[in-house]
Amino acid sequence: MAPHLVQPGWRFWRQAACTLGASVQHRTWAGASRIPRLGSPWGATATSPRVYRSGFSTFPRAPEVMLTRERYPVRRLPFSVVSGEDLAAFERIVPGRVITDPEVLEASNVDWLRTVRGSSVLLLRPRTTEEVSHILRHCHERNLAVNPQGGNTGMVGGSVPVFDEVILSTALMNQVISFHDMSGTLVCQAGCVLEDLSRHVEERGFVMPLDLGAKGSCHIGGNVATNAGGLRFLRYGSLHGTVLGLEAVLADGTVLNCLSTLRKDNTGYDLKQLFIGSEGTLGVITAVSILCPPKPRAVSVAFLGCPGFSEVLQTFSTCKGLLGEILSAYEFMDAECMWLVTRHLRLASPVQDPSRFIPDQHTGRRYHVAESVCASEPVDPESPFYVLIETSGSRAGHDAEKLNDFLEQVLSSGLVTDGTVATDHMKVKALWALRERISEALSRDGYVYKYDLSLPTERLYDLVTDLRARLGPRAKHVVGYGHLGDGNLHLNVTSEAFSPSVLGTLEPYVYEWTAEQRGSVSAEHGLGFKKRGVLGYSKPPEALRLMQQLKALLDPKGILNPYKTLPAQA
Repeated sequence: MAPHLVQPGWRFWRQAACTLGASVQHRTWAGASRIPRLGSPWGATATSPRVYRSGFSTFPRAPEVMLTRERYPVRRLPFSVVSGEDLAAFERIVPGRVITDPEVLEASNVDWLRTVRGSSVLLLRPRTTEEVSHILRHCHERNLAVNPQGGNTGMVGGSVPVFDEVILSTALMNQVISFHDMSGTLVCQAGCVLEDLSRHVEERGFVMPLDLGAKGSCHIGGNVATNAGGLRFLRYGSLHGTVLGLEAVLADGTVLNCLSTLRKDNTGYDLKQLFIGSEGTLGVITAVSILCPPKPRAVSVAFLGCPGFSEVLQTFSTCKGLLGEILSAYEFMDAECMWLVTRHLRLASPVQDPSRFIPDQHTGRRYHVAESVCASEPVDPESPFYVLIETSGSRAGHDAEKLNDFLEQVLSSGLVTDGTVATDHMKVKALWALRERISEALSRDGYVYKYDLSLPTERLYDLVTDLRARLGPRAKHVVGYGHLGDGNLHLNVTSEAFSPSVLGTLEPYVYEWTAEQRGSVSAEHGLGFKKRGVLGYSKPPEALRLMQQLKALLDPKGILNPYKTLPAQA
């Protein structure tokens, strides 16, 4: 999952008030040792933060990111170099939207993790599919490499140039084309920001099937191009199922219009699937048709502490059995993640220090009245693991009864030691912030080595404990969190600065360990530049050859997002 991003060069906007209030009751159940108060995990409003890209000159400049070509062993392919004639041609295609200003280009040349950096001298901002077609036709004729770029929130170096590729930004392709109130079908341009689309469909009684920590910046076209997973995967599945159609421009400028809104179309090859997850290497996605489910009328979030990872797994098994159709998310994080978000982001832990409780006159259960609390100092986590469970349905009473039955069982059996529940929209967002902003906290801890893996759930955390012993004091933190309901581990290691020794200890060990479990080296972040060389740990040689043949068929000159996704060929 891509996270909320706060790095030098990014502007983080939010209200600066600690005003959660106490309008929602938090319950304690029989068998619970305590259900602590829910303060504001953000130390501010629970409104979802939005990330805005701004010029790097806005803030004190961070140490310059090393050029990708200097840090990594990569050779430039024989593409042409942008000329004055090319600039004039592009100016005719997208007048006034041909960017050569080095300060503007700096932001588009560097990924948000600040680990890879290209040297492009040209950024193009088309508004229409026709303009994209003309741009690619010219680049194809001139043998100019192109780097498609959306919100630039990727984590594997797939959204920025490696050398001097032309950056083709979809930022101005941000129009909603249509929305069908009966079917929930949304048709929009690729540059629409995910959070804007979420707001658009929610006003009409629907939700996007995709939710990411980076929703304030990421583009739907980039989401589809990387087959982003996110927080709603457990409930609504992958984009391979929810995308009904798309429009893409091929390397030679051909427009492939498969922008269907049909739920069923069994006519030949399903060509849209080729582009979902292709990371801009087969074509540039310009528009998307996506199926949006109805907006749930009742949403609850439980944030619970577990005494061990075995209990996390058993709680999930119990959760699936008792919550069934209303279960929409099951996330986990370890104690080090909680320490990092309290330390670096001053988020308050919702499972600490019991407060006063009052009895409910109807049920006899005891409810905790939340107070408005801001985190002032970080606190040590009190549980080795935490889980966040979300339910969503159409009847609040029915859902609450099922959730209460589940909580009573896991508390009385010792699977869960403490926790809190929120149904108020603001407090639900506050609890989600603890999970969504882990990556932001990690980025403030030092240099981050990030791994996004699919593993058998019973072995999901073993790699974390293994690496803590393997790295010892060379690592500041080794943490694990992610979408346990999907078998997706986000493994992160931090150190004071980039260290070849640490990297050598991690790779290829992490990928070999994953391959031994028959896992995947990328669960949802894609391969990009950083992981293209390890695709063989998850795919057989026959699959790699077929992928390369598809690439050669659709992009014979290899101009679309070169050096990404597929292993370099000798």
